[in-house]
Amino acid sequence: MALSRLRYPLNISRSLRLLSSTFSTRSIYRTSSSRIFSVGGGGNLRPASLSRLTGVCDSSLKSKWIGVRYLSSADPPHEVLGMPALSPTMTQGNIAKWRKKEGDKIEVGDVLCEIETDKATLEFESLEEGYLAKILVAEGSKDIPVGQPIAITVEDSNDIQNVPASVGGETGVKEKEPTSQNVTDEDTKPDSTSTKINASELPPHILLEMPALSPTMNQGNIVKWRKNEGDKIEVGDILCEIETDKATLEFETLEEGYLAKILVPEGSKEVAVGQAIAITVEDANDIEAVKSSISTSLSTQPEKATQSETKSEVKAQKSNTARISPAAKLLITEYGLDASTLNASGSLGTLLKGDVLSAIKSRKLSPKPASEEKASHQQVAASQESKSNLKQLDAYEDFPNSQIRKVIAKRLLESKQNTPHLYLSSDVILDPLLSLRKDLKEQYDVKVSVNDIIIKVVAAALRNVPEANAYWNAEKGEVILSDSVDISIAVATEKGLMTPIIKNADLKTISAISSEIKELAAKARTGKLAPHEFQGGTFSISNLGMFPVDKFCAIINPPQACILAVGRGNKVVEPVIGTDGIEKPSVVNKMNLTLSADHRVFDGKVGGAFISALQSNFSDIRRLLL
Repeated sequence: MALSRLRYPLNISRSLRLLSSTFSTRSIYRTSSSRIFSVGGGGNLRPASLSRLTGVCDSSLKSKWIGVRYLSSADPPHEVLGMPALSPTMTQGNIAKWRKKEGDKIEVGDVLCEIETDKATLEFESLEEGYLAKILVAEGSKDIPVGQPIAITVEDSNDIQNVPASVGGETGVKEKEPTSQNVTDEDTKPDSTSTKINASELPPHILLEMPALSPTMNQGNIVKWRKNEGDKIEVGDILCEIETDKATLEFETLEEGYLAKILVPEGSKEVAVGQAIAITVEDANDIEAVKSSISTSLSTQPEKATQSETKSEVKAQKSNTARISPAAKLLITEYGLDASTLNASGSLGTLLKGDVLSAIKSRKLSPKPASEEKASHQQVAASQESKSNLKQLDAYEDFPNSQIRKVIAKRLLESKQNTPHLYLSSDVILDPLLSLRKDLKEQYDVKVSVNDIIIKVVAAALRNVPEANAYWNAEKGEVILSDSVDISIAVATEKGLMTPIIKNADLKTISAISSEIKELAAKARTGKLAPHEFQGGTFSISNLGMFPVDKFCAIINPPQACILAVGRGNKVVEPVIGTDGIEKPSVVNKMNLTLSADHRVFDGKVGGAFISALQSNFSDIRRLLL
């Protein structure tokens, strides 16, 4: 595809995304007469009755259905485009960018917009020619359900002005109140902190956007700009460092030129994938023209923001909260609130319980006194409590989370909620392992850690019990056995927990595992892990043996089915049978192992077999050298 540099900025980050022409599913609803047509990914038209629900169709995707209402017969012939399901697990998406504007001519195969899914940012292509009459969901909108109408197209340009302003039955779209009918389109557009750029006012240029550097990335942080404005850049030069939900990665340029303008400064947080972050030009003489054009657009933005705030205030004053739910009424009475000061989010301006709770939380309110007799006591208590709260507020400091910690928190919660955890615990004697470690150092000058040997022990046990080296496939509803033994090791970093992977650990020597884990741990702590070094893995190990932790239960890291929690070694007195056959008390080192397993993969038989294999390997540790 030829690069267009004059008026339409190129998305350089597109080469870093998972763009596929196979994801061309469309949700198109034709309502020109008395019939509704559903258009699938294969482009086949089929009529549907009014009572039937039409939706997204694709041979490789499950159907996502929404209800469709007939439009007035006075409406011109038109098509309603719904949010497509661009991946099997997609239930909602974000409109990252509209490539076409209202009134633009569209041809078959033209990219209408970029949609951010749960996997990557993909292009939504048009299946028919016509004109983009109305954009129903503004650029930057988040969490749009699959099937919700996002745009309207017409065949004749004369019909653009006559299309309906909205579509009946839209999922998740609130009904407009009569008092807000005279609000302009500017009020409905989401606020954006990004710089609005008019490409037609700029010289030939390339617009660089925040790339999707991992399959699950939907936003990132600009850690550091390696290039400054005005610098010459060559193919392969590192422009900046971007902190993703996995690690800190380098963003390389794909073309030579000059960095004309940095749109997102160093240190910016939660920059959405697809948002413009910089502009490059081919000719150094165009740098000043780009800078001056961007500065002009920035100076006009505060004026628009002030106008928008004024209109929003007028709109808020005109809001009607005559409809109040019963639960909201009770809370309003209990806390002595004024209903007219609360923002209603329900349909037809209904004030809901959640609206009142949000106001109570934001204002830090307490319930009104139950009687006048207790009023004075409660006022004293409230004043004391407020003073206590002020002292507590002074004693705390907000600690901003990194992208990695946010993702970890989300996935751990999903794991505990959606994965049935089975816990199996056992103590193993550590003395053979410690003896092997000592001999390797004294006889062969090979220095390995206890954790290195544990990795080898676990890998050998997984090789002996292949049913334990598996995961649960939710789509198929069955267990999938893994071909290789890839061990993920939990490494604590300042930004959060990382899990670098020792691949084919069962085939490697203990010394090779030791060298590799040292290298990967160093990369993890500096945020330099490559995606293939932490994505995947079939089994995880979390070792807290260096801390005074005797035993603990770890949370499974999906899609894996197991994680082994390793505690510290403790000296205990155990009965040991001597060479003379007499049982005598002896001091041994014991260590606790607790396996957290997905019960859908592990039943009692598989779990018992795996724990037995671990016990056997620890008791005869030297056979791992064979």
